[in-house]
Amino acid sequence: MTRIIPILIVLGVTIYALIDCARTPQEEVRNLPKWAWLLLIIFFETIGGIAWLIAGRPKIIGSGTGIPKKPRIIPPDDDPDFLRSI
Repeated sequence: MTRIIPILIVLGVTIYALIDCARTPQEEVRNLPKWAWLLLIIFFETIGGIAWLIAGRPKIIGSGTGIPKKPRIIPPDDDPDFLRSI
């Protein structure tokens, strides 16, 4: 049983990193193109997966250093500029 646990951890990290990289939009991927991250994760399983988690994933929004949030769309009846123009 103790021999299986490291194998399951390596497999889990690799699968998680592969799915996470594949689902991340291209413009949010850091440091390498998305296709390069996918190849790195596939060919260098554990090291590639850990590298993706540390250096390739988008930064967390709200931490002050991440990707800026999209502006919120204001409906016309709540928009003060629109109401002034009526």
